[in-house]
Amino acid sequence: MKKHLIIFLCITLLFNCKSEKKEDGKLNVVTTTTMITDLVKNIGGNHINLQGLMGSGVDPHLYKASEGDVTKLANADVIFYNGLHLEGKLVEVFEKMKNKKTVAVSDVLDKTTLIGSDYFASNYDPHIWFNIDYWKQVTNYIVKTLSEELPEQKAVFETNGKNYLGQLLALQENVETTINTLPKNQRILVTAHDAFNYFGKSFEFEVVGLQGLSTATEAGVQDVQNLSAFIIEKKVKAIFVESSVPKRTIEALQAAVRSKDHEVSIGGTIYSDALGDAGTVEGTYIGMYEYNVNTIVNALK
Repeated sequence: MKKHLIIFLCITLLFNCKSEKKEDGKLNVVTTTTMITDLVKNIGGNHINLQGLMGSGVDPHLYKASEGDVTKLANADVIFYNGLHLEGKLVEVFEKMKNKKTVAVSDVLDKTTLIGSDYFASNYDPHIWFNIDYWKQVTNYIVKTLSEELPEQKAVFETNGKNYLGQLLALQENVETTINTLPKNQRILVTAHDAFNYFGKSFEFEVVGLQGLSTATEAGVQDVQNLSAFIIEKKVKAIFVESSVPKRTIEALQAAVRSKDHEVSIGGTIYSDALGDAGTVEGTYIGMYEYNVNTIVNALK
């Protein structure tokens, strides 16, 4: 408790000071989730000094600012975060900032199109990156923001953004082709928590999470029993572990199904709230999305 109070006080003091661009003339940018970090990297390129707070396998729902984060945030010219209360305790930090350019990328989206939730703080499902059309809008929003903050590189940011939008379009076409090989009656995605509702809505999957929208909630015995009954009734072939959520919840679900003399396999680990390791294909948004789709389709066939 004392440690968190000290960090909070440091943040409050530092955020009342304006940062200065480094001598190299680059924009100092800080991002929260790995998905946003990857996107900003593709647009900003060599014209920004980019630091991401969260790494592979980090659960943003439970993330708290560390002492090391204080300096990064204090020196930032622009801070990009998801918003919709995905980042949990970090939102309280952002709301207390002064003289800082903080950008919730979800602000660009029409809230009436988002999936609602009575059980999440923002009343909206925050896992917006699984809707590729939303991610295109976020791409344009980041291009616009970086261009305003570093206008001398506007042409570069716009070109990079246009190129990335082309990659997102190709991603959309590729995953649609793969998903179309899976009959619609087999498109049932069971995971640890409700991170894939936008994916399900985009590609006609029935999505069921053992936990709610936030991993801060706990799955009870009755939740496990109800979902195991659903799996048996629907003859679901496979369920999936998430990279940022302990696998014990899914293993408990598999055990519950077995206790009723049925079998369901664990179809693999998919990425929900964080990308894969840096330097791997799954460490990029596009690579992660394609990996997830291939893993899901192959296990459910």
